[in-house]
Amino acid sequence: MTQAHNTLARRRWLMLAGASAITALVPTLGWSDGDEDEGDSGSSSTTAISPAATGLTGRMVVVGGGMAGVTAAKYLRLWGGSGLTITLVEPATTYVSNIMSNLVLNGSRTVTSLGYTHGNLTSKYGVNVVRASLTAIDTANKSLTLSDGASLPYDRLVLAPGVEFEDAYGLTQTDYETRTPHAWRAGPQTQLLRDQLAAMPSNGTFVMTIPKAPYRCPPGPYERACLVADFLKTHKGAGSKVIVLDENFPTDAANPYTAIQAEAHSFTQAYTVTHAGVVDYQPGVTDIAIDPVTKAVSYTDRMGVPHTVTPQVVNPIPPHRATGSSATGWLTQAGLANGASGKWALVNVLSFESTAAGATGVHVIGDASQCGLPKAGHVANQEAKICVDAIVRALSGQQPDPAPVANSACYSPITASTASWLTAVYQYDSVNKKFVVANNGGVTAGAKPVEAASASSQNFQQMNTWFNTLMGDAFA
Repeated sequence: MTQAHNTLARRRWLMLAGASAITALVPTLGWSDGDEDEGDSGSSSTTAISPAATGLTGRMVVVGGGMAGVTAAKYLRLWGGSGLTITLVEPATTYVSNIMSNLVLNGSRTVTSLGYTHGNLTSKYGVNVVRASLTAIDTANKSLTLSDGASLPYDRLVLAPGVEFEDAYGLTQTDYETRTPHAWRAGPQTQLLRDQLAAMPSNGTFVMTIPKAPYRCPPGPYERACLVADFLKTHKGAGSKVIVLDENFPTDAANPYTAIQAEAHSFTQAYTVTHAGVVDYQPGVTDIAIDPVTKAVSYTDRMGVPHTVTPQVVNPIPPHRATGSSATGWLTQAGLANGASGKWALVNVLSFESTAAGATGVHVIGDASQCGLPKAGHVANQEAKICVDAIVRALSGQQPDPAPVANSACYSPITASTASWLTAVYQYDSVNKKFVVANNGGVTAGAKPVEAASASSQNFQQMNTWFNTLMGDAFA
């Protein structure tokens, strides 16, 4: 076996081992009560790694310092070796994890505890971090223009920009930032929503909206409704209400809970039993309009009946799209926003290379891509590894893995002390050229992710270890 084959075989083993280490946390192992994350796992370390001299060279540029981008930059060094020049472009000095951020709303976590820096990328992995935003891509000349006016050339470009949020329901970006926070990007809006909840009167009303799929973290809005309901009935009175306006329609007209996009079993149980009488789940709503001043919310239910309610707190989760895919955005201008009405980037899922004309060597991973996988942090980590493996193979003169495998796992807190979980293995479907849920070791039509039988305190404990392992894999 050649040295190149030995290197690739070892890399494949490491990728599968890393995936298995995270997947194994769902749901069989027990962990201590004190296993919590303190954030900032990206703190700079003085111990640098010594990657192998693979003989590979090239200018690798990664745009985006979240789950997908950081994982890609780190593993480009681990698997690509010491000869690559790796640059991460990210304006923010701290990444605030969206995962677990709903726990800020009930006081279980703080925004600060979810902060991670990029220090290890530089000190341990020799990644150049550029504090700027991307403003334009010249795919013909393989060059980027940054917000500071600098030009940055690349041989391979990995875009992991995440999502941006549309003006919706009569609201603007200023409304989201100051009065009606969506808090779907963890940070100041998360704290604002937390403060608004804490200030609610006894037995008040909270209204939240859920956009049509696809959106970031399919179980996230349903999880948020549970945690808000648990907080309100515990601290604000059993007469509190959480009205959930879901724009997704039920697949079974007789069962409204079939509109739930992920963990339908767990959240149906949560809404009808655990938080019965507090959560009012209404799927298939249309014509949502929100007054940012009075917070009055009007909508039409799935039966065509109009309603208006005035809650004390309103939390609109608006439709979103890949960052840079607006009409004047750099993703659109470069011709890379070529999927689902121009909101997402279509990719070849064997390598996550863009399918847009003239975009050779440009890869799009994470929430910005449209590839058959859910938009979630754990999945972004998986996509980054598949992408990096394909890039290193290409630099070695080889083709991508023809049968990549990805896994998805997440925990969803249902109360302040219990959680459910969801897990799935995705395999490449060569007929439809996308990832699909696998069943019994192979691709099976109609296969679905596996859910926890019920929410439990043990799941809640395991959730912390899953989170720490995932974040450590990316940032440590």
